[in-house]
Amino acid sequence: MLARPEKNRCIECGKMFGTPGFACHEGLIENGPAYWTDRGILCSIECSFTHYKKRMAEGTVPEKPAPDPFEMEHLFED
Repeated sequence: MLARPEKNRCIECGKMFGTPGFACHEGLIENGPAYWTDRGILCSIECSFTHYKKRMAEGTVPEKPAPDPFEMEHLFED
C-alpha cells in the first residue's frame, strides 16, 4: 500500500505546517502559509526561492498566481 503525501508539508524541505519556523501569512497560523505554489505550500522565503529556481530550470513557472491552498472557493470556479 502506498503512503499518501502529506498535504500540509513544505514541498521543498518537508517541514510540517504549524511547526516553529514555518512562515505564516501576517505571522498568524490561522491565516495559512505565507508562501505557496500550484504544487503545494512552502515554509520560508528560502524554500520559495529554491522552488522558483527549480521551476525556472524545468521551464514550468506558472503564468498566473496559484489559488490559496487553504481556501476552497477556487475548486468551484469554471
